[in-house]
Amino acid sequence: MSNLIFALASAKGRAGVSVIRISGPNAILTIENFVGPKLPMAGRSLRKIRDLNSVFIDEVLVLTFQKNSSFTGEEVVEIHCHGSVAVVAYILKILDELEHVRLAEPGEFTKRALENGKLDLVQVEGLADLIEAETEAQRRLAARAMEGALSAKVAIWRSDLIRAVSLIEATIDFADEDIPTNVTPEVLELVNRTQTDLEAEIAGTFAAERIREGFEVAIVGPPNIGKSTLLNALAGREASIISEIAGTTRDIIEVRMDIGGLAVTLLDTAGLRETIDTVEKIGVDRARSRAESADLRVFLTESGVVTDVKMKPKLEDIILIGKSDLIEFNKISSISGKSGAGLDELISKISSTLELRSQGTQTATRERHRIAMVQAQKYLNAGKNLMLEKSEVSELASAEFHQGISMLSSLIGVVGVEDLLDEIFSSFCLGK
Repeated sequence: MSNLIFALASAKGRAGVSVIRISGPNAILTIENFVGPKLPMAGRSLRKIRDLNSVFIDEVLVLTFQKNSSFTGEEVVEIHCHGSVAVVAYILKILDELEHVRLAEPGEFTKRALENGKLDLVQVEGLADLIEAETEAQRRLAARAMEGALSAKVAIWRSDLIRAVSLIEATIDFADEDIPTNVTPEVLELVNRTQTDLEAEIAGTFAAERIREGFEVAIVGPPNIGKSTLLNALAGREASIISEIAGTTRDIIEVRMDIGGLAVTLLDTAGLRETIDTVEKIGVDRARSRAESADLRVFLTESGVVTDVKMKPKLEDIILIGKSDLIEFNKISSISGKSGAGLDELISKISSTLELRSQGTQTATRERHRIAMVQAQKYLNAGKNLMLEKSEVSELASAEFHQGISMLSSLIGVVGVEDLLDEIFSSFCLGK
């Protein structure tokens, strides 16, 4: 397999400028065959790029990066050409025809950065999240991960636990030497401190996952109460079919929105009622099931009271009177998707409620992180219990602590994550 890879690093299609990235040994020398000799080892140069027959292709800006000073940790060249589809295609074609050069696989540039120690696994995941970020909250969360916030914490935890293990093993290996034998207080202090941090991180992963994946807000209520009209008003487009016929909405309609910097998926559900219509009944059952799992429900009612006995509101759910443009009710507790009355207040309420749900966010963002930390906690608890039982089992306690260190090491990709790499990097585009 070739060591020199290339790919279009910018978006496909016509643009003002497109970027082609080449990484690997002798990348600079390879490109000099097309743009002329004496490229700087680290810098920029305006050149005319030609094919191997000296036919002019384009005038380009060439950026060069030395080994260990690039994103991948390898020698890297970036060709910034005019964003013509034909120009980009021709440059990619001549690169593809070279010996020892091949098109990069999805995420391969980032994979090389991981292999060369430029990023750890958490930072790689943060980069993937940053690329996918749609809202400000997602961007901030991804930026912290990419910057190494969790990685720095893991380094401290590992350092403390390694110190704890070294104290235990010193008493085992040098039992006949003149060294302190009662290391239990310091060991427990180090382990307890780590566990306190882990507990906060584990609790924060649930909020972080909702920020990454988006919150779900279900609009529920009886038929013809204005749910579809409200969804369309919030979305600013005709996402749901509106009809005076009760039971028009049979399936769940989803609309993705940015509310207060948070990614929110609004759900328009089938009207909740008892029905003998087989298809409508399926829709009602789906509506109840999806609404039960939603992060927040907006109940539209006729009188301000939820009458559906199978769908009880939770503490933070929002209860409003629907179609306020047709009836005289307290405007504070009513809404109309048709007239727009109460829309701003509803958006503000949804935003503030979900913002509160997000406040516990720490630096761990994925289920993988939570599982590793929960497992580490179990090993640390087992080791602590052994330490407290009797000194004769200190070797067993040390083994448990080693397992805890190993689980934390897997967080940043030091050990035991080979099976995750293909899945993680497959989500990247070719140029990253």
